[in-house]
Amino acid sequence: MGFLVLQKGWWILVFVVCLRLFKCDVEGGNVTKIEEGTVLIDGKRGIAMTNEDFVCATLDWWPPDKCDYGTCSWDHASLLNLDLKNVIFLNAVKAFSPLKIRLGGTLQDKLVYQTVDKQQPCLPFAKDASKLFGFSEGCLPLDRWDELNSFFNESGALVIFGLNALYGKWIHPNNTATAPWNSSNAESLIRYTLKKGYNIYGWELGNELSGRGVGVGISVDPYASATIALHDLIQNIYKGVDTKPHIIAPGGFFDSNWFQQYLAKTVGSLNAITHHIYNLGPGSDEHLIDRILNPSILDSGADVFKNLQNILKSSPNSAAAWVGESGGAYNSGRNKVTNAFVFSFWYLDQLGLASTYDTKTYCRQTLIGGNYGLLNTTTFVPNPDYYSALLWHRLMGRSVLSTHFTGSRTIRAYAHCAKQSQGITLLLINIDGNTTVHAKVDFNGTLMLLHKHRHHKHHRSKVIPSPHHIEQVSETVREEYHLTPMDGNIQSQTVLLNGKALTVNSSGLIPALEPVMVNTSEPITVAPYSIVFVRMQNVAIPACT
Repeated sequence: MGFLVLQKGWWILVFVVCLRLFKCDVEGGNVTKIEEGTVLIDGKRGIAMTNEDFVCATLDWWPPDKCDYGTCSWDHASLLNLDLKNVIFLNAVKAFSPLKIRLGGTLQDKLVYQTVDKQQPCLPFAKDASKLFGFSEGCLPLDRWDELNSFFNESGALVIFGLNALYGKWIHPNNTATAPWNSSNAESLIRYTLKKGYNIYGWELGNELSGRGVGVGISVDPYASATIALHDLIQNIYKGVDTKPHIIAPGGFFDSNWFQQYLAKTVGSLNAITHHIYNLGPGSDEHLIDRILNPSILDSGADVFKNLQNILKSSPNSAAAWVGESGGAYNSGRNKVTNAFVFSFWYLDQLGLASTYDTKTYCRQTLIGGNYGLLNTTTFVPNPDYYSALLWHRLMGRSVLSTHFTGSRTIRAYAHCAKQSQGITLLLINIDGNTTVHAKVDFNGTLMLLHKHRHHKHHRSKVIPSPHHIEQVSETVREEYHLTPMDGNIQSQTVLLNGKALTVNSSGLIPALEPVMVNTSEPITVAPYSIVFVRMQNVAIPACT
């Protein structure tokens, strides 16, 4: 009894101190600090532009016996054995309408393609520690390529295929590859693909071979020569076809000097320059969550985007910047971290940073497979990041707005013109587990309201100047989508939307993503460890009109 009295007295003391120092809320024995802040959005003009289908995901070639740190997390997620009949999988891709899917990864540079004559045996990858990347050469059967394209056609996916850039090359003891790229096997697959009427959005050359590479590297000159050869090959094969596939490369880690030289040597032959991101370190890191929740580490993610943007601005090459693969933590990620709610903090922040620096497409490693899939590797049930990606895809438009949050460093803020509607969409990410933030929005004097008036029995919109702060407008509402983890556990693999768990039904259908409507006179409430998408369709700014 004495303990209970002491405990009660302790909470009274905490509550009194909390109220004197700052606003707070005490519920269920937990003290939550309440802070106020302002989102500053410059609505005069956009600062960057993404592709309409900015969100992209990858499918890989890793077989079931690909293991990291004693864990084998790939199961049957390889392009060679993935269950293409799974209804959840089909519905998950169709929900994006469309989703870009990049087919590739480490083993793509050990993959050969079966030819129409089928003279050579077509065998899958086999584990062999003595071989490059720990596996033997593998083969893509044409009937499997047919099955994959049937799925892509039904799901409406936009396909990027990663070609083997090591075909015909010699690999030296110093881990460099020389000799010209032999395009004959790639040509056979590309011609077969066109003949069958399969739509390919882009052909990408190589995976993590640029610069020093991972396992093996190719210097600038031969890589540029191979890229030009691929471009010429595509021009020849697709002669007479109005819309030709994109030429994409090199799919490696950013190296300023290498990328700058490569761009200079591939002018007119390259549509997108791709780089990979695993800036959180190895999946074995026990402090991975701490890194995800560290604002300084999140901030540092902008460096590569900024540097590549500067190179492209000064380059005669018109290629666009893409993130071709990004899993955050390399070697297949970490279970209950890179496939859990907490990873949406890093993932959405990456999407925000990348778009700010004019990245056109961002491909997440993976759609399924490893410990960083948008879908569960064995059940195909969406992980939290799937819903984060889907909300971004549906709500965040192409035009990126200059956005800054004044207040806690643990609030990450990004804004775009709204997608397929008037107004803007704002993304707020709270990586603090003990602070609720009440956010106002300031458009730097550029905000205007859209009111509909009747005139001669016709509807028309009239733009009316409005004060800086949107919360002063009381007669309109906004849409809010609040994402939180099940039971407040950021390592949960179940996400709540506005308090309701998102789950597929018995028919394998992806749930509807419905907002709550909030009066714009109210500040935006961002709970601890939560993510909020806010769509404000009732306002107009010059950048979005």
